[in-house]
Amino acid sequence: MLDDEILDKYQMTVGIECHIQLSTNTKLFSGSDNDARDKSPNSVVSPIDFALPGMLPILNKCAIEFAVRAGKALKGEIAPISRFDRKHYFYPDLPKGYQITQMYQPIILAGKVNVPLEDGSSIDVRINHAHLEEDAGKLNHHGDYSLVDLNRAGTPLIEIVSEPDIHSAEQAKAYAIELYRLMTYAGVTNGDLYHGNMRFDVNISAALKGADKLGTRSEVKNLNSFRSVERAAEFEFRRQIALLEAGEKVVQETRGWDESSQTTTSQRSKEDAQDYRYMPDADVPPVVLSESEIDKIQSSMPALPPFYREQWKDFGLDTTVINALLLSQSTAELLQRVYEKSDKTTARRVGLWLSMISGDQGDVDGNLGTSKIDISEDQFIGLSKMIESGELSSTAAKGVLAVMLTTNKDAKTIATEGNLIQVSDESAIIAVVDQVLADPISKKAVEDFKSGNEKVIGFLVGQVMKQSQGKANPELAQKIIRERI
Repeated sequence: MLDDEILDKYQMTVGIECHIQLSTNTKLFSGSDNDARDKSPNSVVSPIDFALPGMLPILNKCAIEFAVRAGKALKGEIAPISRFDRKHYFYPDLPKGYQITQMYQPIILAGKVNVPLEDGSSIDVRINHAHLEEDAGKLNHHGDYSLVDLNRAGTPLIEIVSEPDIHSAEQAKAYAIELYRLMTYAGVTNGDLYHGNMRFDVNISAALKGADKLGTRSEVKNLNSFRSVERAAEFEFRRQIALLEAGEKVVQETRGWDESSQTTTSQRSKEDAQDYRYMPDADVPPVVLSESEIDKIQSSMPALPPFYREQWKDFGLDTTVINALLLSQSTAELLQRVYEKSDKTTARRVGLWLSMISGDQGDVDGNLGTSKIDISEDQFIGLSKMIESGELSSTAAKGVLAVMLTTNKDAKTIATEGNLIQVSDESAIIAVVDQVLADPISKKAVEDFKSGNEKVIGFLVGQVMKQSQGKANPELAQKIIRERI
């Protein structure tokens, strides 16, 4: 067991390779259906995916366009010329015996992601590059034998390679979440973590603080949840420190993450580039993009999370609330429409409601941000105006909102049907206040208030609310109580 004093001696350094499955209709080099979710094994494949003799790849133009869009989200330069290479290794789920990828001339060059953290600060994570490549298939293991499913073989991926700018498990998780936001907002992926639309390879090393070089890294492969990214980084950091403290060496290797035991296990020694025998792919021509073509593709980009953060910075919302809202693009667009049609006060109130509806999704793994709220911005604004006018209390408004979510009725109708409209008629409230103040149960509270005990005003307001069956406007009731006393 490592104590805090030992842990504090070391610096964690993390770099992440993120594989993003592009949501094109067809695969990267064939016309096969690109959506293999819940499909029967080997049912969305073609002779090209099987690598039958004489079959040649045909590059998917849409995948190129999606990569260009992703490049803008990553603030990366798009290469005017990019090329494909063959990466040789033997995997039973890749029939060609090599993977078509971009080793030497990737389509997305250096970029940067500003990553917001929960404490309100942020870090910049540099992007070394991002390249296009095809995915491999999948092995299904059954005891002493395995079956090959090639449905996923040839799926278009972009692999985003970060620099080692991350120095805690929390930062690693935050970076993974921000990549999710950027790629889903850019419209290049479904972002379905459960089905592996985003997979993270986390490279972790530990070194004494102040050391002039990084420690030996290990790579934890194929993590498909934000929680796993965080926990695998933390476990691996501690495992390496334990080795170093015992005088042993950390081995450069590939490790797997065991979700049930929350530990990493060794899989194989880490290969270097020369082990893969990269060579140019003669069957796939280079991708040549003019500046005008790049501008045209990127001109249709929707607003990205940094835009909304800038728009909402004066709403007075906590960073955790804003980050939760931004996990759903439709929710972000809805709140922005509310703001553009109303004001900051209304937008802040609606933002809190929306975060309450969606909950804090930062730790949720699977289909993040996909639930759509079927309430229009005008309905939200209408509900907010009822609070501002004193027709509804904040508590009653939450009840009205709950009904709106299931019935899609407007706030006024729901409040009327539920007998929730507050009484703001001053003469009516005066009558109730006088009744409360005359009641013997209020005598001591009135005397205490006259003696300077401000807290008892809450009791008196509560009595007014009780007498009015919750319909009296509490702010107006308090004002009248003070005047009458």
